[in-house]
Amino acid sequence: MTHVLDRIRVGSAPDSWGVWFPDDPRQVPWPRFLDEVAEAGYSWIELGPYGYLPTDPARLTDEVARRGLKVSAGTVFTGLHRGPDVWDSTWEHVARVAALTRDMGARHLVVIPSFWRDDRTAEILEPPELTAAQWTHLARGMERLGHEVRERYGLDIVVHPHADTHIDTAAHVERFLDATDPARVNLCLDTGHYAYCGGDSVRLIETYGERIGYLHLKQVDPGILADVVANGVAFGPAVARGVMCEPPHGVPDLEPVLAAAQKLGVDLFAIVEQDMYPCEPDRPLPVAVRTRRFLRSCGA
Repeated sequence: MTHVLDRIRVGSAPDSWGVWFPDDPRQVPWPRFLDEVAEAGYSWIELGPYGYLPTDPARLTDEVARRGLKVSAGTVFTGLHRGPDVWDSTWEHVARVAALTRDMGARHLVVIPSFWRDDRTAEILEPPELTAAQWTHLARGMERLGHEVRERYGLDIVVHPHADTHIDTAAHVERFLDATDPARVNLCLDTGHYAYCGGDSVRLIETYGERIGYLHLKQVDPGILADVVANGVAFGPAVARGVMCEPPHGVPDLEPVLAAAQKLGVDLFAIVEQDMYPCEPDRPLPVAVRTRRFLRSCGA
């Protein structure tokens, strides 16, 4: 064991059980997810898509507590680059998720930008590059979101760079960070998405360490990724091909990422998210058990 990662709090998420939607017959039922995530040795979870887990705080508190689990974050989806006109509809979605996240004792809200390419059909919805005006809308909108979420719900937002969104590559991530106020907006660094889009997670942590507020741990299969990039495959179909693979068989190497995060000297969640939608219901648990064992071998 090369490092004792005492500042890293490891968890998992519905995503690692093939859950992408609030309700889908191909997904495992939520009680099974909770049972299995606890069985795999994790103590922290995320809420996943709003409506997948029970949304009544009293009921959900009981369900997670009796399995020895706690909630680290909720997740919201936003299209704030479209300007002030989308604020009200965005806030309606955010407020629902933020209230449940707060009521579960969590402190973070993971914010995912909207997709420029449809996750399932690969239809191009918008240009992949934002205009200067859209970058301004995105930056000011995220700052407003960070302010409102903290004022009303006591949560910190962490923006999640994501494949097929406008915050994806190293250049886009750095532009976004440079354009936003660190007091209001920080980053959820997803190691798999960042590698998928050509970024170096260790370098980002070492360069923008004060902006890293949260981690998602995943890896990509370089062989599948090369084919995905060469053929312009959308993210959803790429996941179905297995582009996100079980650690430690892909990139980036997670041990140096965790070591770099530990050196920041702050407490950080590191939530395992192996995108596996859709997947056979018996597949996630053995993967989760092996992944937890691997992370322990790294000191986490």
